[in-house]
Amino acid sequence: MGHTIDFLLFPDALGLDITGPLEVFNTASAVIMRNHQRPSAYDFRFVAANRGAVRLSSGLEIVASATFEDQHSADTLVVPGGIGARQVSHDPVLINYIQERVPRVRRILSVCNGAYILAEAGLLEGKKATTHWMVAPELASRYPNVQLNPDAIFTIDGNIYTSAGVTAGIDLALAVVEEDHGPSVALEVSRLLVLYFRRPGSQSQFSAPLEAQAAAGKRFAKLHRWLLTNLHQPVSVEKMAEYAAMSPRNFARVFKTTTGTTPNKYLETLRLDRARELMTAGDPSLDRIAEACGFGRAERLRRAFLRRFKVTPSQYRLHFSRMNPAGI
Repeated sequence: MGHTIDFLLFPDALGLDITGPLEVFNTASAVIMRNHQRPSAYDFRFVAANRGAVRLSSGLEIVASATFEDQHSADTLVVPGGIGARQVSHDPVLINYIQERVPRVRRILSVCNGAYILAEAGLLEGKKATTHWMVAPELASRYPNVQLNPDAIFTIDGNIYTSAGVTAGIDLALAVVEEDHGPSVALEVSRLLVLYFRRPGSQSQFSAPLEAQAAAGKRFAKLHRWLLTNLHQPVSVEKMAEYAAMSPRNFARVFKTTTGTTPNKYLETLRLDRARELMTAGDPSLDRIAEACGFGRAERLRRAFLRRFKVTPSQYRLHFSRMNPAGI
């Protein structure tokens, strides 16, 4: 008998948040049975408010074989996200079930905005956590005591495991397999499922370009547009202040208060976003991209890119370039 993993089901949950980790754990069981002649590493149970089929957001239906009222223990509870996660995070019956399960499971995993459910249950108070980059600002505002890392692929704090959007649940499941059965089993699972054993980078590489224009607001909207047309030029804080008709010192202070970042970091963000656009458009020359975006040399662009996104330009282009639509 292996580890029992309960998957929480609710209407409009995201299917891949469930089936992605499920396939990782199921493949791990197959690897262990084949290579080590040991019984199944993981057993699964699907839990919902009521027994029967639960319809997910894609229309896929999964049959719940257990309910919240059943008295059972499990090694791991997986809490998915999806458009239904916000709704059920306000369901007192489901939240009470999550809270009651805490002492009866070794760990609780959330995928994507399933972190909302854990936060509402009070499980993320003072804990390190992550969620999908798109909903991270709202979660941070709503639950200020959560130590949110919106750029992490997944986080582990005690027995609370949280992951970023959708496929990050697969990364987290692989980490759990490695924790339970060692790196050799996890590596074999990643090879069989054609996954990264450890995905490089952070969520920033997958998010849409930062909404810098919204951060600039009306106060610096004109400056924002001017910067976009002059990214290839040398631009100093003094020049930005002059364009904004402010003294450099006052400009730097007001700009940071308005946007939440310094003028130089803001400019670098715009340049990196432009670089990403050019990379995905298929320009093969990193030198030309660096020059067009104001970095001057390819090496400066590489350093800035790696510092911000935790991947190199070549790694990024491998997965997102239009010249490589299959991502291979």
